Amino acid sequence: QVQLVESGGGLVQAGGSLTLSCAASGGGFSFNTMGWYRQTAGMQRELVATITSGGRTNYADRVKGRFTISRDNAKNTVYLLMNSLKPEDTTVYFCNAEAQRGPYRYLYWGQGAQVTVSS
Repeated sequence: QVQLVESGGGLVQAGGSLTLSCAASGGGFSFNTMGWYRQTAGMQRELVATITSGGRTNYADRVKGRFTISRDNAKNTVYLLMNSLKPEDTTVYFCNAEAQRGPYRYLYWGQGAQVTVSS
């Protein structure tokens, strides 16, 4: 079974920075694309950023230039460095990973990390 454990959320002032981490574990699985999404209550979950196992990244327009996604393949961990945070970045952030074992691929989600940006 795969588990994604997130950490690093919290409260920060506008203009500040936070780093989210997500550690994936699961015997026999490799992890392909990993990423971060966010969701506000009553809204659809939206893409923040993704990164492939080869390091190719993709960002939502609203976070480009402010957020940086990275990963440590040896630790199966993905990070999200969030700079120049704005109050509108306040929401719950979810880690996402595509796990593969043999020919089979599965999508997993973390439990969510609250990020609150005060003005």
